[in-house]
Amino acid sequence: MPPFTYQLYSSRKFGPVEAVLRRVADLGFARVEGYGALVEIPQAADSLALALEETGLTMPTAHIGLDQVEETPALVISAAQTLGLETVVIPYLEDRPADAQGWSALGARVAHAADPLRAAGLTVGWHNHDFELVDLGGEQRPLDLLLAADPPLVLELDVGWVARAGLDPAAWVARHRSKLAAVHLKDVAAPGANGAEDGWADLGHGTLDWPGIVAALGTTGVGHWVMEHDNPSDDVRFAANSITAARAMNWGE
Repeated sequence: MPPFTYQLYSSRKFGPVEAVLRRVADLGFARVEGYGALVEIPQAADSLALALEETGLTMPTAHIGLDQVEETPALVISAAQTLGLETVVIPYLEDRPADAQGWSALGARVAHAADPLRAAGLTVGWHNHDFELVDLGGEQRPLDLLLAADPPLVLELDVGWVARAGLDPAAWVARHRSKLAAVHLKDVAAPGANGAEDGWADLGHGTLDWPGIVAALGTTGVGHWVMEHDNPSDDVRFAANSITAARAMNWGE
């Protein structure tokens, strides 16, 4: 498997990014994934690139909003070049379609918006939550419709949100194996547990079938394995527990 990646969103409440990067590097992560304001503003990207260089970390992937991709693609491309990004992932959309036709139209919209980024050598993908996995009727799922866009989008599959949707993460890895560019390794706490952390758990400390998920991922060649917790009360605990659990499960690096 590729080197472990840490999603910096997990540490958004815990100090300046420079300090977060030092902690992450010390724990043994080789890569980080950026998000939002860390990468969207040119000055922020310059500062972040310097901090990455100082810690020896790289950032091949980052989350950037669809509004930025559509409205300021040149700035997104500039930030990507500054940070050494390979893949831009659209992570979330507040105003979402209500039916299959709307999701297909959204896929076409995203695919069109991605054209300038692709021309600059970037890959563009989508990150799922549970709402892209609802059954729209006849087993039509929003995520399938998004990924049917032309030109095609790649997928960063969040296995925690797949589980939250009541579906089997390993099956969804297999379902979209040809489009899988990255994966979010996110664990789900037992029912009623970790309420203060929105029901999420440190990797390997929750309920997901990690041997089954990792076996499925091993057939895909997916390039980025990203550890994330949406709302940890202690980001250092989460990062340390997660990388320790991954090593204990012999995932390698």
